[in-house]
Amino acid sequence: MQQPVTTMEHAFVCAHLAVSSGRRLRLTAGTFAEYGQAAIERSRTRPGLRDGLYPMRLRRSWTVTTVANDIADALAMPDLTYRRLLEMIPMPIAIFSGAGAVFVNTAACVLMEAESAQELLGLPPTAFVHPLDSAIVENRMRKLEEGALLNAPVALRLLTRRGRLRRIMTSSARITVGGQLLIAVISTDDTMRYEAEDRLKENEENFQRLFESTQDVYYRTDADGVVLKVAPAVRRVLGYEPEEIVGRRAEDYYPSPSEREPLKKALREHGKVQDFEGRMVRRDGVIIDISISSYALYGPTGQFLGVEGIYRDISDRKNLERELRRLATSDSLTGIANRRAFLEQASDCLRRAARYEKDVVLFIADLDHFKMVNDRYGHVAGDGVLQAFAAAVAPELRDTDFFGRLGGEEFGILLHEVRRKEAQHVAERIGESARSLRFAAADGQQYGITVSIGATRNHRDDRGIERLLARADMALYAAKEAGRDCIRWSEP
Repeated sequence: MQQPVTTMEHAFVCAHLAVSSGRRLRLTAGTFAEYGQAAIERSRTRPGLRDGLYPMRLRRSWTVTTVANDIADALAMPDLTYRRLLEMIPMPIAIFSGAGAVFVNTAACVLMEAESAQELLGLPPTAFVHPLDSAIVENRMRKLEEGALLNAPVALRLLTRRGRLRRIMTSSARITVGGQLLIAVISTDDTMRYEAEDRLKENEENFQRLFESTQDVYYRTDADGVVLKVAPAVRRVLGYEPEEIVGRRAEDYYPSPSEREPLKKALREHGKVQDFEGRMVRRDGVIIDISISSYALYGPTGQFLGVEGIYRDISDRKNLERELRRLATSDSLTGIANRRAFLEQASDCLRRAARYEKDVVLFIADLDHFKMVNDRYGHVAGDGVLQAFAAAVAPELRDTDFFGRLGGEEFGILLHEVRRKEAQHVAERIGESARSLRFAAADGQQYGITVSIGATRNHRDDRGIERLLARADMALYAAKEAGRDCIRWSEP
């Protein structure tokens, strides 16, 4: 025969079903009839459930809403086992009358950081929350006093007895005991969740500020090289709006698609690159130097997903490097290669010629009577003569030839892959170019210059440029002895 269900059993099962189901439940007589009776029967055959020891999965985000009248009746029962069970429910519960709190369980004391329930009894509901939320609590209490049965869950700020701020989700219900209106409040502590959300929001805001203010351009492409995301810094670097770049291929912003191939190859081989140098084209057509740090993205199964990284404009640095290199390798007066650079270039050319059995010819050209120009017209005039001579010789040479100033009025010229007859013609054109130059002194007097050239060819026994220089210098001396303004050869 089925035993009658007590009121305390009714209240306990309502709370148990709500907690163990993981859902917010409003248990009416109908839902109890459907679910509660079976639970009561199990509790009678399993003492652990009656003693509050039946395991329950609890999460802070669950809100238990019990039937308020059942709780009130349970509090009035002399059965201390069930009252103790209600007090030990791991969710904060408080019951209020017009005089303040009349019951708080252990979980509510822990939440409020109270030494005991006595510290909280008699306090109004507004004493449990932050002053800024007092109006919300008063309005919810008023609705219940005016006849509402339940208040929907709401997020509130709670102020503990130690002055600490906590974030809670709370529900409240109207109950009556012996004609007296009481209000039951059940809460969950969501402080950790809110703190985690606040940290996440702060991190997202910090990342967004960094993303928008960084001088480097963050970018991400898919497996086909199509840009998926790009930072606002691209406006400064390339002159485009981010939305103009998203959806287009990254290689569209290189001088040619092939210039991105070395980057793609390095990423395939190493998975990442650091300070990888390349070039990109700005909106105005100017080519800039960039430094890229990126890594390849792969999916769980190892499939290639795309590339993510940053790039920055290093044009100023590269221009400075190029200028320093130019200053280190160029003659400051004429702009052509200085002695060191010319000899390095000539040595490399000579080694290649020996390896592939190619002919090279070395000229040493020396301006005739240059000291007289300096003495008669001044060093400024002499500098002008040197500059004019260098400018006149350059058009007579090919891109593969080397031209440099060895010092003073002496110049070196190396012709690559040329026979003696062809070299002779080049030397003659250089002499004609020198003779065609005319200069005007400060007093209006006109004067010109001539050049003597010593020439030699490479030989299989030559082990360095020094041997060619020695032979060319001997040929130059012979040209001077022959009356200047001529070409003389020194054969190996």
